[in-house]
Amino acid sequence: MSAKIISIKTIITCLLIINLNACASTGTWFSGVTNSKIKFKISEAKKPKTDFYGNYLTIVYLENLPFEKIGTISNSKNIAWLVNEGYRVIQLDYNKNPKASATKINKDIIAINKALASNIFCGLPNCSNYKSYILFEGYRIERDVPYFKDNPKIYNTPKAYSSGDMLNMDIIYPVSPKHKTPVVLSFSYSNSYATFNDDLQQLTDAHTNFRTFLPYTFTGFNDTFLTGAPAHGMAWAIADHPKYCPWGSGTPENGKRDTYKSYQTNPDTAQKVKSAVRTLRALGNDFNLSGDIGIYGFSRGSSAGSMAIGDKTVLEFENAGFHQNASDDVQVAALGPGVFDYTQIYNTLNDGDNNLETRCPWAWGDLESNYEHWQKMGSSYLVTSNKTAPTLFFFNTDDDAYYSDQINIFKTKLESFNVPTKTLINYSSGHAVPQDEASLLVLYNFFKLYLHPPQLQASK
Repeated sequence: MSAKIISIKTIITCLLIINLNACASTGTWFSGVTNSKIKFKISEAKKPKTDFYGNYLTIVYLENLPFEKIGTISNSKNIAWLVNEGYRVIQLDYNKNPKASATKINKDIIAINKALASNIFCGLPNCSNYKSYILFEGYRIERDVPYFKDNPKIYNTPKAYSSGDMLNMDIIYPVSPKHKTPVVLSFSYSNSYATFNDDLQQLTDAHTNFRTFLPYTFTGFNDTFLTGAPAHGMAWAIADHPKYCPWGSGTPENGKRDTYKSYQTNPDTAQKVKSAVRTLRALGNDFNLSGDIGIYGFSRGSSAGSMAIGDKTVLEFENAGFHQNASDDVQVAALGPGVFDYTQIYNTLNDGDNNLETRCPWAWGDLESNYEHWQKMGSSYLVTSNKTAPTLFFFNTDDDAYYSDQINIFKTKLESFNVPTKTLINYSSGHAVPQDEASLLVLYNFFKLYLHPPQLQASK
């Protein structure tokens, strides 16, 4: 009997040791950038914020980086603020390692996001995979900043959704910076939307503020451009995609089911995009921003973001949303594969845009009889002069063929008005974002040319 008791005690003791080790507040994490183990420290909030599923909102805080820190607040004070706000904070101490430079750190960003999405980062199994962020030292996050109240009658999904949710953005900004910073705004390619729970027969918040669902965004495409922007002197923001419903859904009132499968519609999209830009500019002083705004877009986020770059004023696009006295001009853009002119979708049939070829007429009537209306659905319609924002286009030629067709036609139109353009082609393969150091540097340098961020020196 005593042997059994000893055995049980031993098992319990071992389990306690294992549990304590798993919850250890310090340890090391292997950095692919430095090719070494770097120290981490975990700080838990007394009153932690959790997502809809009960997982912890987590901030991975990169500190002691080998380049100038814009935010002058001390790391200890900034960590204390984040923890007091309810965040679990994981500090990664790079100890000024010169290998973790601004052009290389993105490799670690990819690894961290993948680990967060897989619930394995620093031994923590319960970090949120859609509300966790990587912040550079001296930066904070303002969550769920409203930029437009949605109209449920645009996409009519689900039927129980009738009052209209607020579309929001998250803003990542430096604290007490040495210099005010420009900001890069992106519209997510992970749609937020109202969710109807069949079991409870009610709407839930399961997919509201779902703009950074890692398997669909930063991890799904190893997208690091936004997160890495502070290493180049910039702040960033990510907004809910204007299409507030699942990407494969959306039905006009009294229309065919899923008419809007895989595309968005105006004036709803343009109104939301312009309201987001105005909101970011109007609140700029609160977040130490310079007033210069760039747009970064990929896939459905490119189609959405492109609505911000043109110079044409269309009253029905401008007269909705917040801060209507603020400017909705942007200074630069980088746009990946997207759709910019719906009148061009029949140039080549069956080249990847079958949903558009079939369903656009359901929403807007046939192209020939409704040509002007179709034009107003795309961002190309808004380009009429060289006051359009300079734009870099990026794509791989082995992606669906309609993407390169859309980009080449749009780029040609911009150049006809002497709008500065640049292309980054075949940086990888398929439907993908730039990930390698050289390609990302092309994007960052293009933004620097027009946003004029402070130049960060190597830290001593």
